[in-house]
Amino acid sequence: MNKQVSIIGIGMNGKNSVTAPALEAIRSADAIIGAKRMTDPFSDMDKPIMISYDPEETAEFIKKNTYEKYVVLMSGDCGFFSGAEKLLPYLVDFRTEVICGISSPVYFSSKIKIPWSDWRFISLHGTDANIVRNVCAYEKTFVLLGGKVTASEICRRLCEYDLGETEIYIGENLSYDDEKIISGCANELCDIQTANLAVMLAVNKKYEKLKGIGIPDCEFIRSKVPMTKSEVRSVCISKLGIANDSICWDIGSGSGSVSVEMAVQCTDGKVYSVDRSEEAVSLVRQNLRKFGCDNIIPIHGCAENIMHELPAPDCVFIGGSGGHLTEIIEKVYEKNPYAVIVITAVSLETLNRSAAVFENIGISAEITQIAVTHTKKVGTHTMLTAENPIFIIKGGVK
Repeated sequence: MNKQVSIIGIGMNGKNSVTAPALEAIRSADAIIGAKRMTDPFSDMDKPIMISYDPEETAEFIKKNTYEKYVVLMSGDCGFFSGAEKLLPYLVDFRTEVICGISSPVYFSSKIKIPWSDWRFISLHGTDANIVRNVCAYEKTFVLLGGKVTASEICRRLCEYDLGETEIYIGENLSYDDEKIISGCANELCDIQTANLAVMLAVNKKYEKLKGIGIPDCEFIRSKVPMTKSEVRSVCISKLGIANDSICWDIGSGSGSVSVEMAVQCTDGKVYSVDRSEEAVSLVRQNLRKFGCDNIIPIHGCAENIMHELPAPDCVFIGGSGGHLTEIIEKVYEKNPYAVIVITAVSLETLNRSAAVFENIGISAEITQIAVTHTKKVGTHTMLTAENPIFIIKGGVK
């Protein structure tokens, strides 16, 4: 406990962007730890340097050495997609402090003169986020590049989803001598080559200001493939309780209307949209592009045969089971006993079968029946037109 460890955000370019408190802590340290790019600017301080970005290796170095003061250098700020979060649990036996630094979005914001207080932040370091869905859902989306997904690929992806007019700002090698700021529309930057050290801001003036449910039926691309109607979708989505990062399954997805509604709710999650009809899967692909849902994964096949390949779901909608309802529900709960399942039924036979399956595996089903009636004008009169009643069966924790 006598050893002091300071985790320091050094900004983007070492001595040129490090804050005064951080620099003072580095000067007073007995040893410096960090990735080579982090430690190189301080190599002239004549201090022992340990090159590592592995938290366990870092903690072991501190434990076995006799120095009293250590600094661990992190790029940017320790609170912004930083390794500090993984390192701190390894340092519980030492006195620790975290010293903030200048993060790339803060610096980039000052360069392009756009306030960062309302930005949506995404890191692509080692991941492939739902870029299109985020750009649709937020006016300003900041992307920390550096992984396999490049700025040009993001621009091409936006164009595929009719978002080519999105304003794009790209910053390369921020704070270095070869710093470069590029701006334009996505459709103008599809072939741009950028450095590995790059960030991007996408500004979509036509973003979705309302994250609602119950998209009007007329907005979907349709055919003769069945579609769950707007009012029924609204109730089903509300009962599923989808979180922002939920993993969702849409079994018997039809035209994909429920898949789209799910995807809008889980901006950082995924929707696995399964149907045995090729025509249905084709419609799902068309609708996911229309609504900017790159977090939907269309799958052609029988659910009971491919479920073992899918990640464990948090929420499952079953609009059609192909006669394999029992098998599907049992496999869902094998994957995740805490999953929420919602089934729609238009016949008493399907209602009874669904309730029986839940009862047989020890789950109390919540059953709701809704009847929707619309109005239409007939001459000077307003007439009522009733839709078929729908049963909605919800199964919760096993």
